[in-house]
Amino acid sequence: MNWNTSRMLYREACELIPGGVNSPVRSGRAVKTEPLFVKEARGCRITDEDGNVYVDYVGSWGPLILGHSHPDVVKALEGAALRGASYGIPTRVEVEMAGKVVEMVPSIEMVRMVNSGTEAAMSAVRLARGVTGRKKIIKFNGCYHGHADALLVKSGSGVITFGIPGTPGIPEETVMHTLSLPYNDLEGVRRCMKDTGGEVAAVIVEPVAANMGVVLPAPGFLEGLRAVCTEYGALLIFDEVITGFRLAAGGAQQRFNVMPDLTCLGKIIGGGLPVGAYGGRKEIMERVAPSGEVYQAGTLSGNPLAMSAGLATLNALCKGGIYEQIEEKNAYLCKGLGEAAAAAGVPVTVNRIGSLGCGFFTPDPVSDYESAVKADTEAYAVFFREMLSRGVYLAPSQFEAFFVGTAHEKADIDLTVEAAYAALGIVREMSGRRR
Repeated sequence: MNWNTSRMLYREACELIPGGVNSPVRSGRAVKTEPLFVKEARGCRITDEDGNVYVDYVGSWGPLILGHSHPDVVKALEGAALRGASYGIPTRVEVEMAGKVVEMVPSIEMVRMVNSGTEAAMSAVRLARGVTGRKKIIKFNGCYHGHADALLVKSGSGVITFGIPGTPGIPEETVMHTLSLPYNDLEGVRRCMKDTGGEVAAVIVEPVAANMGVVLPAPGFLEGLRAVCTEYGALLIFDEVITGFRLAAGGAQQRFNVMPDLTCLGKIIGGGLPVGAYGGRKEIMERVAPSGEVYQAGTLSGNPLAMSAGLATLNALCKGGIYEQIEEKNAYLCKGLGEAAAAAGVPVTVNRIGSLGCGFFTPDPVSDYESAVKADTEAYAVFFREMLSRGVYLAPSQFEAFFVGTAHEKADIDLTVEAAYAALGIVREMSGRRR
């Protein structure tokens, strides 16, 4: 494939934007390549500036569960744009969106719209501290809750990708009340709560950890978190920025039947536009200004374009059978990838749930941060590049999920698996040379 235009644009971008990208993982450095520059996209396919076409499994990192340029979303956006892009004054669509979220997400009785998943998590933590009068927060190694200072401790996503343990610019005092524990270690949480439980305002967790690849909760883990939070008077926060509206209409909490006190949302809720939200029980959410004393605000919160695109997406997802269909597609894809790895003799562990998946280049089960980082990132980098050259776009990092949506058809998945057989053969050859 010819990538001359993308390379030219990247050189220009590097003179104007730090690292040439507006979010680190996009750079492709982890897979030893340069980023594509996308020109347009339809369905499950993206076209770059050089005219190359790829089957896309990133989907804007999760929001595009209906695929790119879905007709319902485009129509909603066109109508909203013609009426005005932003007002800073309440609109009908904000109320409709709030009603839809309350209808779909089991634990949410009231919701506040914000502009990103980072803002949602930051605001939920502030609210938990305000409600409980406590300072400490428990999070889990490898779980990423955005780049807010207090939560950027042993995080997943790009922090793992680039091997960054934390980041300069965050004073020690800012994170001294953040306790980061191993994911899926319920006994560790119990011990921590026994020692500090009266000081813990909240436990925040990705119910399925989708920022260190895809790591499923161990049986009883989420239920145990619910019980220990109740016992010690801490709030349980589910960060469902990725899993919300993806694992089920009501997210991971519906799928696992575990109800948090607060939920963070993003990605799908905006239909591809910048958005976030946090919500929970009414008596908690009424503590948010102006009805309560915990302050949070945003000029573009509830933006009519984002609300319109998100509402169109959620309405489409409420049609019967969609979640069963995309889970079946993902199971078919993951089975094919597993068989391709076995045929090539390349050790790969495939984790999946719903329409989320990740192939870890390791022979061992992956159940937490410590087992995830044992994956062979050099092998993944070869795999990424070989798949790209065969027209399949995966996340440019071993520690990110792939996303299957309604636009992926069997033919797209068959093409992907066929490419994987060839790509994994190259991985085997390259791995042999390294040894």
